[in-house]
Parts: sequence; structure tokens; C-alpha cells
Amino acid sequence: MTRTPPRGHTKYAAGRMPVPVRKSVVLPEGTKRLVVVADTHSNPHPETHRLIARLAPDAIVHAGDVGNPGVLDELAKLAPVLAIRGNIDALALPDLLVLDHPALRMLVVHIGVYGPKLRAEVAKRARAEGAKLVICGHSHVPFIGVDRGLTVFNPGSCGPRRFHLPIVFGTIELAPAVKLAHLSCETGLPWSPP
Repeated sequence: MTRTPPRGHTKYAAGRMPVPVRKSVVLPEGTKRLVVVADTHSNPHPETHRLIARLAPDAIVHAGDVGNPGVLDELAKLAPVLAIRGNIDALALPDLLVLDHPALRMLVVHIGVYGPKLRAEVAKRARAEGAKLVICGHSHVPFIGVDRGLTVFNPGSCGPRRFHLPIVFGTIELAPAVKLAHLSCETGLPWSPP
């Protein structure tokens, strides 16, 4: 019987978990603003592109569950796109992305938290990579917090509404200082928890 690795992983080491596909990107020093989206599920909110264009980001980070690859093509018309594979994706994307910037080293994973807590294996990987910020998606819950000594940023989902959750995406200002925020696709205004 042939053992096939689960989608999103390249190989099995004898008796071990699959090895995730990792990519590292050095962001140009002049990079000042990132837009972070996740969980578009093939259908970003109709205002997403207009709002992102208004922000004029230096790059767009997609934290997985892209759905149709055309989503990435449309985002790439606005800014360079750095994307990872989510648990619904069959795309040729990495599972982990390390983003290097003089102001901050970031680790992007799709499933990074369990509730408000950073998963132990993700915290371990972030420390091994020297990352100070973990960007994740999956839950559709917009979140900024600190756990296990690491900042955690979930941009929420700008795709179809899930339960009562807002339809939002995130921004990361890298200069003059690091600042994380959310923007509502429905109102076009900054979003914070009620």
C-alpha cells in the first residue's frame, strides 16, 4: 500500500508528521504597508478590492483558504501577493511563509491558534524562525493579541460571512512604527471588537 502525504505537505519522514512546505521572502526595506487577507473562499466581499486599492499597500499577504486561484490573480492587480495554502486549497502554495523586514520578522500559517491561544507547534516554529509576529487565518475571527511571548494577528475573513462574524481584513503598518489593525469590508471603516 502506498502512503500519500496529506495535501499541503511534501513528504513523510519515517514515523514522523509530514514536513510542511516553507517559503521565505525578504521584503524590500521601503515596504511600509501590508494588507493581510484570509479565508476568501473564492468569494471576497465586493468592497474588498476597492478598499485595498484605497490603502495602496506595498504587498498583500493571503493567510490561506483562497479557494479559486483567480482570487490571487485579482489581488495581484493591486499589489504583489504573498500567499500560503489553507486547509481547503489544492493550490501550489507553501504551507508556511516567513516574511523578513528590517522592522519585523513574521511567520504566516493558516491554522495558528486554538481559540485565543497560539498552538504550541506554531509557537515553537515561530521561535525557531526568529519571528515576533504570527499571522494566521482559518477561524475567521479577527484577533490581535499576545500569547507565549509572540504577537498573534488574525485578519479575520473578507470572504462569505460565517456565523455572526464581521467581514474584515487586516493591515500592518511597518513604518514609521509597527501597527496592526482591521478594516471592515461592509463599512470601509476601522473595525475593533464591540
